[in-house]
Amino acid sequence: MSQVVIDLNADLGEGFGRWRLTDDEQLLSVVTSANVACGFHAGDAATMRKVCELAAERDVRVGAQVSYRDLAGFGRRAMDVPADELSAEVAYQIGALEVFARAAGTRVAYVKPHGALYNRVVRDEEQAGAVVDGVLLAGGGLPLLGLPGSRLLDVAGKAGLPTVTEAFADRAYTDEGTLVPRARAGAVITEPDEVVARSLDLARSGSVASVTGRRVDVGARSLCLHGDTPGAVALAREVRARLEADGVDVRAFV
Repeated sequence: MSQVVIDLNADLGEGFGRWRLTDDEQLLSVVTSANVACGFHAGDAATMRKVCELAAERDVRVGAQVSYRDLAGFGRRAMDVPADELSAEVAYQIGALEVFARAAGTRVAYVKPHGALYNRVVRDEEQAGAVVDGVLLAGGGLPLLGLPGSRLLDVAGKAGLPTVTEAFADRAYTDEGTLVPRARAGAVITEPDEVVARSLDLARSGSVASVTGRRVDVGARSLCLHGDTPGAVALAREVRARLEADGVDVRAFV
């Protein structure tokens, strides 16, 4: 039986100016891939530079977490952005992060949408196409990280871009395999033991229980650990420790 391999990713660099949301330094000692905010929903030049330097020191892959231009709403508000404008803004965000990644001796290794954009491209083919066009415009065949079965991964695959499926141990799932909207009660799972158990389940079985108890197949190569929840660092450490104790090979997908 082959060994199970899983990547651990987290959203990092989610601050702006004097405001800090995530404990980037501590989380970078746990995760294998860092989704770095590129200034549109959070993040600024100094923060992006620091996260890239820390990631390079610890051999953590740097990913561009692109979003709608929505600092006030943390990128979680629904927006209607024309496709050509969105593709340019995606390329802009990737390019900005690439400057700091290269200066730190690494590179942008993949792209992941954030928040409202992430959820929108699960079903919206036009917006998904705009994200893919933005990745291509940025000048490389970067892998796209997203929800299994999403329009984003389908469009990206057709465009010749590598795709990587991910799952969320701390988010509730619908029977269709999509994420329960954050506005609904129970959408975010905060009980540490449950998050750890779901992480092991996702890594081992490739599936997770939905809100109705139905098994939902996700087959994820990467597991997202949110860094903006209380006790995020301790929980991330516990998840990684339990995965490795269970014989799971925790390493980056690129």
